[in-house]
Amino acid sequence: MILDLKIYPDKLLRKSAAEVKFPLSAEAQELIEDMYDTVRKAQGIGLAAPQVGKSLRIIVVNLEHLEVPIFALINPVVTDVSKKNSVMEEGCLSIPGVFGDVSRPEQIRFKALDFRGKKIEAEAEGLLARVIQHEIDHINGVLIIDKIKKYTKGQELL
Repeated sequence: MILDLKIYPDKLLRKSAAEVKFPLSAEAQELIEDMYDTVRKAQGIGLAAPQVGKSLRIIVVNLEHLEVPIFALINPVVTDVSKKNSVMEEGCLSIPGVFGDVSRPEQIRFKALDFRGKKIEAEAEGLLARVIQHEIDHINGVLIIDKIKKYTKGQELL
């Protein structure tokens, strides 16, 4: 099911989301499936549960266009970052039409749980690292407008 996106300045986007307990409830499992449908329909590369009205620490990463299967991370945390940062233009499904240059670490280490509750500890770099960081920001109530160094489009919409 396609879920409605929360659009800035919706207050839920600024809240720190609640940790998810295991085993996952049927509702949480359905939420993840609905988030997959929603991010695909919106042609996004990532989505966090607060963006669809649920204050839970669930994110999905959709890099299917790069032949990476869509996946969810539950209770994700960045545990280490590279010293080297890179700047890239970012947008956000919850702030339509606004884009800007955001500096983020190029590589990260993170830990999370998959939908079965299995522990994941991994490294990510490039676009994957950027998407994970962007979505973890969402579950912490942080938006790209807090990090944009230079607007490239749409600042007048804020």
